[in-house]
Amino acid sequence: MGRFLLVDDNRAFAENLAEILEDAGHVATVAVSGEQALEAVHARRYDVLLTDMRMPGMSGAAVVHHLRRVDPGLAAIVITAHPGEADLAWARDEGVLAVLPKPVPMPALVELLSRARRDGLVVLVEDDPHLLDNLTEVLRSRGFTAVSARSVPEVARLGNVSPFAALVDLRVPGGPDGEALRRVRALFPGLTTFVLTAHPDVLPGDFDGRLVRKPFDTGALLAALEQVHGRRG
Repeated sequence: MGRFLLVDDNRAFAENLAEILEDAGHVATVAVSGEQALEAVHARRYDVLLTDMRMPGMSGAAVVHHLRRVDPGLAAIVITAHPGEADLAWARDEGVLAVLPKPVPMPALVELLSRARRDGLVVLVEDDPHLLDNLTEVLRSRGFTAVSARSVPEVARLGNVSPFAALVDLRVPGGPDGEALRRVRALFPGLTTFVLTAHPDVLPGDFDGRLVRKPFDTGALLAALEQVHGRRG
């Protein structure tokens, strides 16, 4: 059974979705504004937030931001008819499982909600765009949310998230080998970290995480992530 918070100023849409989820045995709460959503999160713990982007008052990106300050483990899905709007970048930086279009593809949405994981945020530092996109999609397929950086300087903007694990390439632009890893470890002390590299010889001597040699078995990596996530209890 999942616990879902649905935020949309279109009450009819939100209530229709809530009915579908409740018929499937879930708990769904409807809020028609960001302010109502904040009240709901203070009163109850939810697994997934689903929010529209364009609403009077608080935008969907602001809803994600403020609700995550209350409950960092909340998974988030955003729906929008305007994929080019600037606030979407803010929402993505906060970490969203998916951005869905309007009208919403209901089967895809229900499937996403069913597999979304609480406390499932993964920091992903990788400069290869194809590998980054592939890992992001594979993580999403298992219900994990990825928040990414492609260079050493970009790591700094990851400080507002609460990940349970990190996947970090040792060699990314903007600094010497291992600098992105050093910054991730400084931002998130004690975080379970997987180093993805074809250059294990430059691994820091004090590294106590997990080495994943490129090219790697994606299935084995996902299994290891799921094991780490499962131990959070």
